[in-house]
Amino acid sequence: MAENEAGQSGTPAGTPDIHMVNARTLRGLAHPLRMRLLSTLREFGPATASGLADRLGESSGATSYHLRQLAAYGFVEDDPARGKGRERWWKAVHMGTGFDHSADFLHHPDPEIRGAMGVVLHEIATAHAQEVNTWLGTMHEWPQEWLRSSDLSDFKMRLTPELALELTEKVHELVESYRDRVPEDTEGSAVVRTHLHVFPRPND
Repeated sequence: MAENEAGQSGTPAGTPDIHMVNARTLRGLAHPLRMRLLSTLREFGPATASGLADRLGESSGATSYHLRQLAAYGFVEDDPARGKGRERWWKAVHMGTGFDHSADFLHHPDPEIRGAMGVVLHEIATAHAQEVNTWLGTMHEWPQEWLRSSDLSDFKMRLTPELALELTEKVHELVESYRDRVPEDTEGSAVVRTHLHVFPRPND
């Protein structure tokens, strides 16, 4: 599973700059505001605690505290090239966060670990829903070309766990094949978000 850049399953080999979470660092990530701070730094680049507070509608005291917690667990770090005087800038250390299914956090014997993973997964799902709702509320502002190229689809098929994993890995590989193909200043381009949800459902 790779998150923000995410939360998906099976981070493919070669995915760039992914921080693989262990039981210790999972505890440091599992807080709604910390996940929002990390996501914002990854998407918009370095910022100060006060700048993040303004963007997220939080107090600078809260953002400062949780940035320090993220730093303690290796998710963010100082950006000394931007700091001036007492102003402290923060940047994300990695582009994304990975969760290895072999670690089996949801079946961990420690209830704190299970709970922390539950928090992380629910926050990822909430963030995905918010992004889709923002798009639906603002899609009328985009040119027709972007409306034609956007997509909200769902599919149902019968698979084994092995085939579901194969499907997920192939989709990840396809998405990665489009990374860095368009230079940042390309006219008419935009940052595109792609969500992937793959999960089983009961027959009844």
